[in-house]
Amino acid sequence: MGKRQLPPEDPAEIHDVGLRDALEERYLAYALSTIMHRALPDARDGLKPVHRRILYGMRLLRLDPGTAFKKSAKIVGDVMGSFHPHGDQAIYDAMVRLAQDFSSRYPLVDGQGNFGNIDGDNAAAYRYTEARMTDVARLLLDGIDEDGVEFRPNYDGQSKEPVVLPGGFPNLLANGSQGIAVGMATSIPPHNAAELCDAALHLIDKPEAKSKALLKWVKGPDFPTGGIIVDSKEAIAEAYMTGRGSFRTRAKWSQEEGARGTWVVVITEIPFLVQKARLVAQIADLLNDKKLPLVGDVRDESAEDIRLVIEPKSRAVDPELLMESLFRLTELESRIPLNLNVLVKGRIPKVLGLAECLREWLDHLRDVLLRRSNYRKTQIENRLEVLGGYLIAYLNIDKVIKIIRTEDEPKPALIKAFKLTEVQADAILNMRLRSLRKLEEFEIRTEEKNLRGELKGIKALLGSETEQWAKVGEQVRKVRDMFGPKTPLGKRRTQFADAPEHDLAAIEEAFVEREPCTVVVSDKGWVRTLKGHVADLSGLTFKTDDKLDQAFFAETTSKLLLFATNGKFYSLDVAKLPGGRGHGEPIRMFIDMDQDAAIVALFVNKGGRKFLVASHEGQGFVVNEDDCVGNTRKGKQVLNVEMPNEARAIATVTGDTVAVIGTNHKMIIFPIDQVPEMARGRGVRLQKYTGAALSDVATFDSKAGLTWKDSSGREQSMSWKELSDWRGNRADAGRLAGGLPKSNKFRRGVE
Repeated sequence: MGKRQLPPEDPAEIHDVGLRDALEERYLAYALSTIMHRALPDARDGLKPVHRRILYGMRLLRLDPGTAFKKSAKIVGDVMGSFHPHGDQAIYDAMVRLAQDFSSRYPLVDGQGNFGNIDGDNAAAYRYTEARMTDVARLLLDGIDEDGVEFRPNYDGQSKEPVVLPGGFPNLLANGSQGIAVGMATSIPPHNAAELCDAALHLIDKPEAKSKALLKWVKGPDFPTGGIIVDSKEAIAEAYMTGRGSFRTRAKWSQEEGARGTWVVVITEIPFLVQKARLVAQIADLLNDKKLPLVGDVRDESAEDIRLVIEPKSRAVDPELLMESLFRLTELESRIPLNLNVLVKGRIPKVLGLAECLREWLDHLRDVLLRRSNYRKTQIENRLEVLGGYLIAYLNIDKVIKIIRTEDEPKPALIKAFKLTEVQADAILNMRLRSLRKLEEFEIRTEEKNLRGELKGIKALLGSETEQWAKVGEQVRKVRDMFGPKTPLGKRRTQFADAPEHDLAAIEEAFVEREPCTVVVSDKGWVRTLKGHVADLSGLTFKTDDKLDQAFFAETTSKLLLFATNGKFYSLDVAKLPGGRGHGEPIRMFIDMDQDAAIVALFVNKGGRKFLVASHEGQGFVVNEDDCVGNTRKGKQVLNVEMPNEARAIATVTGDTVAVIGTNHKMIIFPIDQVPEMARGRGVRLQKYTGAALSDVATFDSKAGLTWKDSSGREQSMSWKELSDWRGNRADAGRLAGGLPKSNKFRRGVE
C-alpha cells in the first residue's frame, strides 16, 4: 500500500477541474496509448511496438540467422529491462507467436524447444526454450546500423530504440496482424510475399494503379495452415478495395477408399487460427448430441502433418453432403475478417486498401534508401578527408615525424605546416607507428579512387527519383526471388475454389436423423410429435376444453406448410416441434402468425403439387406448392385478403374439374382451366353469392366423379352423369339439390 497523499496546505496550489474534462483528458490519453503503442501495427514495417522491440533486442544480442541460440529468458529480460516495461509473460507470448509456423506465415523468430502446437497447447516456459532471428527478421532490420530509421529515447532515457524498422520485407500483409484498441480494431490475414512483391513492382511502374488492378497478382490471403477460400472474386475484390471484408475459408479434405466399398473423409488442412484439439472436441460433442446424423466417428491421426479422419454413418452417405453438414456446424469453415486499420506514418490510424498498404511500404523503402545513402555519403566524405591526410603524411613522412617529436603541441603545427583539417591531423596523430610501413601511396590512391566512384554514384542516386525507385525495385526483386513460388516457404498454401451448390432441403435433412413420426394438432392449435407412425390415438390426452383436430404421418426431416386465414403460408420443421411428452406447445410459438388468424390447413410439404386456394368471398386461384414455401417466421403472403374477408379453403389439384360449395348449400362445377395459376393475388370469382359465403372447394377427375366424406367419416360419391345439374361456369351461383354434403364441406383438403 502506498502512502496516502495529503491535500496541499497552500490553497493556491488547489485547482478546480471539471470531472468531465478530467475524465475525457485521461481516457483520451489511455485510448491514444492503446492505439499507438499496443494494438495497431505500423503500416511501414507491419509491427507493433512489442514485436519491434523483441527483434531489436535480439539484434543487440547478435542473434542473427545461423548463430548460436540463446535462452528465451535472456531475450525477454533484455527487452523488458531496456525497451518494454511490461509483463515478461506478455513479451514471451508475443515472441512465441512470432516463432510459430502455424500462426506466422513467415516466422520472424527461429525457436528451439517447445513453442506450442496447432492443438492449442502452450509453449514451454522461457527458461526452457531458445531462440534466434530468421532471414525474414534480418531483412526487416537490414540497414538499422546505417541510420536507415529514426531512433528515440527508450522509456527511461538510458538508451535509444528505433521508431520503426527499415522493413525490407512486406511484413504488414505477409504476416498480417490482429489487435483490439479503444474504439477500433485491426485484423489483417497473412498473404504470399512473392505475390505482394509482384504487385509492388507493378505499383512502382504505375504509381496510380488501384487495388483492383493489383488483384492480378494478389489473389487473396495465403494462410500458414493452408485451407481453401470459397468466396467469389467480386467479394474478394471489394474487400481489398475498401480495406474491410472477410474471407470464407474451408478445410481441405479428400475421400479415401477402404475395403469392401467403405470410405472415409481425411482432412489435411484446417482454417487459420483454428485449434485442432478444440475442433475435434467440437465434432465429438455434436456427435454425442446427435446433431451430425451422417457422421459415424471422428479420430485424430495427426503426426507432424494434420490428418483428421471422419467416418460416415454408412457407405450410402454422400461425402459432399457430409462435409457440408460439418462446414455448417463446426469450425471446419470459418470467416477470416479483413480490417486494414493501420498507423500511417506511425501516427494516424486509418483503414487502407491493398494499393495504399503497398504504397506505404514502398515509400518507406525509399525513405530508408535515402537515409542510408546520405549516411554512406557522409562516411565516404569523412574517409576521403582522412585519406587525403594520410597521403600528405606518406609524402612528407620525415617532416611529420620531426614535428611530432619536437613540438609540444604537434597538432596545430601539423595543421599549419601542411594545411590540414583537424580531422586529418587527428587521424595522423592517432595512427600507429607500425601502420607507417604499410602506408603506401598506391593503396591510398586506389581506395580514394574507388570511394570517389562510389560517391559519384550515391550523389547521382540522391539527385534522381527515377534511380531511387529503380533501386527500390531491385531490392523488392531480391525479396521476391528469396521467397518465390518455387521455394518451400514461398509456395502458396491456400487455394481458391467455388463453394459447391447443394440442395438446401438435403442439407437441412443432413442435420436431422431421418425417422418416422406422427404430427398431432389439437383443436386449439397445440402441436406435438410422436415417434413412429401411430394409428391409434385414443390414448392421447389434451388440455381441458381441447381435443384432437388432426393427425398425420411425417418424418423428422419433413417440412410442414401451414395455411392460415390471413392468406399466408408458414413453414415449420418437424425436427423443431416438441416431442410427445405432455400436451405439446402452441403452434404460434414457432411462427409469427397474427393473433386474429386461425389455421385453415396443416400438411407435409412434398413439393411440385398445385393447390386451389379460395377466400370467404368466393375468390381464388391455383398456386404452385413451391411458391408457398417461405424461409422466415413471418410467413409468405399468397392469397391477398382484407378483414372481414379471410382465406377459407385449400385443395390439391388432382383432376380437370372444380367443385365449389357455399354456406347456402349451393354448389357449382366447372373446368379447372377457367381458374388462372398465380404466385400471389386475390384471384378470380369462383362462385357468386347473395347473403352467403364460400364454404369449401374440391377438385376431381370428371371420369371418376366427385367423392367426399360425410359427418360420420363415410365416403360418398356422385358420378359425372349425376353431377349434370351442377355443371356450369366459373362465377355462377350454382343450385340446390339433394345428395350434397350436409355440412357444406368436402373434407378433402390437401391430399
